[in-house]
Amino acid sequence: MPDTATTLDLIRHGEPVGGNRYRGQLDDALSEKGWMQMRTAVADHCPWNVIVSSTLSRCAAFASELAQRHAIPLELDARLMEIGFGEWEGRTAAEVTAQDAMLLKRFWLDPLNNVPPGAEKMTAFRDRVIPAWEDMLTRHHGKHILIVGHAGVIRMVVRHVLDMPLQRVFRLSVPNAGITRVRVERHGEQTLPTLLFHAGTL
Repeated sequence: MPDTATTLDLIRHGEPVGGNRYRGQLDDALSEKGWMQMRTAVADHCPWNVIVSSTLSRCAAFASELAQRHAIPLELDARLMEIGFGEWEGRTAAEVTAQDAMLLKRFWLDPLNNVPPGAEKMTAFRDRVIPAWEDMLTRHHGKHILIVGHAGVIRMVVRHVLDMPLQRVFRLSVPNAGITRVRVERHGEQTLPTLLFHAGTL
C-alpha cells in the first residue's frame, strides 16, 4: 500500500493587462477579465492546505487574495516564474514573426535548438522548475496543494510527470485559469505521479 498521497492542483493565471503576448518575466498585473477568470475558476472551492505561487503579480495577487479569504498559508517561490523569452518579451506573435513567418513554428517544434535571442534555455527552465516541484512534494507530503503559476511552468510539470521529451513540451495547451491536477503516491523511496486531469475545471 502507498503512503499518504499528495494532491497538487496547478492553475494558470488569468489574462494580464495588455492581452495575449509573449510576456515571460514581465510583471504585468491581471486585467479585470483576468481577475474574473480566476475567481470564476476557483469560485467557493477550498480543498487546499497550502497555496504556492509564482512571485509575479499576475499569479501572486490572486494567490494572496485567495489565501486571505480562506486563511490558507501562502508561499511565494521565484523558481515558479515563467520562462524568460528574452527579446520576445512584451511582443505579440505577429510582432515576433513580422520579419520571419516561420520563426515561431521553429520554436514550437524544437525549443531546444531555436531559443529566442537572450531567452532562458529550456534546460535551465526545467532545472529551476522541477526542483521547486520536488521541494513542494517533500515539504507538503500528504497535503492538497494549489500552485498558482504560468503556462510554461504547468507544461514543464506535466512533461515531468508523463516523462515526455523536453522538446515536445509545447504540445501541451494551457488556457488562462485552466486547472491541472496531479496525484503523487509514495511507495517507500519511490514515487508514482499520476495526471488526473489537465486544462480542466474544479
